[in-house]
Amino acid sequence: MTIRYLHTMVRVKDLEASMAFYRLLGLEEVRRYDNEGGRFTLVFMAPPGQEECPVELTYNWDGDEGLPSDSRHFGHLAYEVDDIHATCAHLMANGVVINRPPRDGRMAFVRSPDNISVELLQKGAALEPAEPWVSMASVGHW
Repeated sequence: MTIRYLHTMVRVKDLEASMAFYRLLGLEEVRRYDNEGGRFTLVFMAPPGQEECPVELTYNWDGDEGLPSDSRHFGHLAYEVDDIHATCAHLMANGVVINRPPRDGRMAFVRSPDNISVELLQKGAALEPAEPWVSMASVGHW
């Protein structure tokens, strides 16, 4: 038996806000499918050069009353980053709440506009702990 990873799907309430969030993480749109009959849009976003590892944003044109709900049961998306401090600073400067700051120089969590938990992991060894992250408290849950 052979199995191959295809994608992770998350439902989104505001397609443009969600795409903007994933762009801040460095993902790019790699494919889009609009279905007039089903009244939905699928947007696949992936890191540059990793088109085979997309997240599928599913947007229902007529809305989805259950969104945004606490998507903790989903788990989380995880992305490796070159510099976790710089990535978190970039996200924070653009209005993203850092729910679990990278106090250890290795791991942080943020949430998308649709309440999807996203884990950020430092590539290679952990960075030296630094401010403002060391003193920053966790907020909410991730």
